[in-house]
Amino acid sequence: MIRKLASGGYRLYSRKKDGKTKKRKNLGTFKTRAAAEQHEREVQFFKQR
Repeated sequence: MIRKLASGGYRLYSRKKDGKTKKRKNLGTFKTRAAAEQHEREVQFFKQR
């Protein structure tokens, strides 16, 4: 899940909520949406290995 920040950047969050904190994990902050989408694809690829 990608969200736009007030600072103008984009942050990648996990799709599922953390069981302990009930919040989504921060998987990285990026300057552009394209960079965040690229990293999301990398994360999904790594999870399927």
